[in-house]
Amino acid sequence: MKVLHFYKTYYPDSVGGVEQVIFQIANGVADLGVSTDVLSLSSDATQQPVNLGSHTAYKAKLDLQVASTGFSLSVFRKFSALAKQADIIHYHFPWPFMDMVHLASRLNKPSLVTYHSDIVRQAFLLQLYRPLMNSFLKSVDSIVATSPNYLHSSPVLQQFRDKTQVIPIGLDKPAYPKPSQNTHDHWQQRFGERFFLFVGVLRYYKGLHILLEAMKGAPYKLVVIGAGPVEHELKAQATRDGLENVFFVGAVSDEDKVALLNLCYAVTFPSNLRSEAFGISLLEGAMYGKPMISSEIGTGTSYININNQTGLVVPPSDPLAFRQAMDHLWAHPELAQQMGREAENRYWEHFTAKRMAENYNDLYRQLLEQRNQNSSRDPALMS
Repeated sequence: MKVLHFYKTYYPDSVGGVEQVIFQIANGVADLGVSTDVLSLSSDATQQPVNLGSHTAYKAKLDLQVASTGFSLSVFRKFSALAKQADIIHYHFPWPFMDMVHLASRLNKPSLVTYHSDIVRQAFLLQLYRPLMNSFLKSVDSIVATSPNYLHSSPVLQQFRDKTQVIPIGLDKPAYPKPSQNTHDHWQQRFGERFFLFVGVLRYYKGLHILLEAMKGAPYKLVVIGAGPVEHELKAQATRDGLENVFFVGAVSDEDKVALLNLCYAVTFPSNLRSEAFGISLLEGAMYGKPMISSEIGTGTSYININNQTGLVVPPSDPLAFRQAMDHLWAHPELAQQMGREAENRYWEHFTAKRMAENYNDLYRQLLEQRNQNSSRDPALMS
């Protein structure tokens, strides 16, 4: 069986949450007899196909970028050619241009879409896009939500509840690097072993301004891993408020990140808007056995972090509540350790890459079987 993934960006041009999910799926299903191609857009028009372990990444030239949506004329032909070789087409939502390519191509192939997030920020553009979005979601054979929380809270997914199922995002812990002793010692000497940690791209919806407000006068340290669009204003806020207990270390290697995850006391995740649909960095905290503090925004973050079991969940955009949660964990180290153990147990039970790949493999084969059964009843579908 061959699967074609289609998304606006992918490795090696771009590194992000959706890219990581596609990579984990492609690697995982390879062990189950599924080969994978990935098609995305790139500003490098000369880029050749790249082999990434078990799968191949193809690029079409990015011609235009509007409101985070990439457009390409050449992708229609390339998508059609790759889709003809595939048994299953796997889309990743949201990307409005993808909807246009799918509907214009009129492919007679089983298709599914992983629904990563509602469109949150561009409310006006959403009204214009809604008819195209609904046509696209109606036309695919199956929709996958990444958590039951998001399925229940998304008004869009509720319209398509009958063909939506949940497959949580999974991570492959053995694939993460093991830090050298030198790397471990470097970060231990710098920050010690009792500090709170944030990991992620510094974007508007991550709620770092709330976390910094909560850190005023705190008796503990916060280490922030990541860079991004709001980095300068966050650093300005920390300087203005005299937050000498907050340390921005920028984007670091995976080895450094794992070392800091191993050393930290707990993971903070203050995202306050639904643009944070799942929280892969939060899941990494669970994977390394750390208690978590997150906000209730009706998305996958509260599927990863169960209040009073794997950590604490507080109201969004509430610095006082976040500070009280941090104080509580800091004052109760035995509770923090217990929550960390529960978090790691939950990771192994629900969120491994192997489990995710097996679930997608089952769905692929189910869709292909359904199409074959329908084709046997209606020979026109074979054309």
